Amino acid sequence: MHFERSRENTLTINISGDWKLANTLPSSDDLMKEIDTVMPPQRIIFDARTLAGWDSGILTFLIRLKHHCSGKDTTIDFGGLPKGVQRLLDLSSVVPERKEARRESIRVSLLTHIAQVEGNIWHSILEMLSFLGEVSVAFFRFFTGRARFRRSDLMLTLEECGADALAIVSLISFLVGLILAFVGSIQLKMFGAQIFIADLVGIAMTRAMGAIMVGIIMAGRTGAAFAARIGTMQVNEEIDALRTAGISPVEFLVLPRVIAMTLMMPLLTLYADLMGMLGGLIVSVTGFNIGVNEYFQETKDAVAMANIWIGLFSSFVFGILVSFTGCLRGMQCGRSASAVGDATTSAVVTSIVSIVVATAIITILCDALGI
Repeated sequence: MHFERSRENTLTINISGDWKLANTLPSSDDLMKEIDTVMPPQRIIFDARTLAGWDSGILTFLIRLKHHCSGKDTTIDFGGLPKGVQRLLDLSSVVPERKEARRESIRVSLLTHIAQVEGNIWHSILEMLSFLGEVSVAFFRFFTGRARFRRSDLMLTLEECGADALAIVSLISFLVGLILAFVGSIQLKMFGAQIFIADLVGIAMTRAMGAIMVGIIMAGRTGAAFAARIGTMQVNEEIDALRTAGISPVEFLVLPRVIAMTLMMPLLTLYADLMGMLGGLIVSVTGFNIGVNEYFQETKDAVAMANIWIGLFSSFVFGILVSFTGCLRGMQCGRSASAVGDATTSAVVTSIVSIVVATAIITILCDALGI
């Protein structure tokens, strides 16, 4: 491509060669600089007699040139272009460009950005409190026998949160018990106190690790599923259909999931505690010649009921947090496929953070109460 200006202040653009996206298109920077001179051309014409081939690449160039000359005292004559190019150019200008289709980059000040973040945080808190109120009302209606949901959905969710999760809970808890036993044995064998591996594994699993590992597993497995399913229903407008039919989505969708998760988490935690102790038992028996009866008796003497109750209470809290967060993110999901993925990711991240924070709070309270 080359161009020249005549005495009548007319700029002639000679388009030659192959103008296709598959090839390297000529740079138009020099042309734009020529148009932006102190004395811009009054008229732009084209000479495309030697144009060998073209596709939408030339259309992109012409649209950019047209936008660049808008607002200037420069007229563009497309008569020298091939008829096909002229038809495509006319077709592109028939439907106006949507203003919101092109994302504009707006730079804001630091204080404005902080204010926007703070506003989003307060908006999220208000949404969470509103959802918590709806769930509380749904539970009140449940205890008074007026909640509207299908009992079959509750049974299926109980199976999903309980029996279907046994395999992954068994594997992770068993490996955590193995790891705790190996890590503890490194120091304990220096003092000839390998028998206290049973104390370490038993107390750690029952008091904290069992509940934490089950909570994280259920957050990534079931909490994400809650968010994805409810979010998909939001995209397909099924939740709007429930509201139109006079059925509360919180009662119909959220209540069975919260009940099922809250009931199953303590049971899964007890199972995880046993699998973790089994992992510690295997390490002790195979690596340190500790008898099965010795390990069992040491675990029985070390693990008090207070440790078990703390773990069960923690798992009960984790079950509420995971189910509540998963359903909340699902209800907050947007109306697009990408919004479902965002809701699922947010549900998992928020659940895990909530579990860690709740564990810290419960640990501090237990220390303050001396248990």
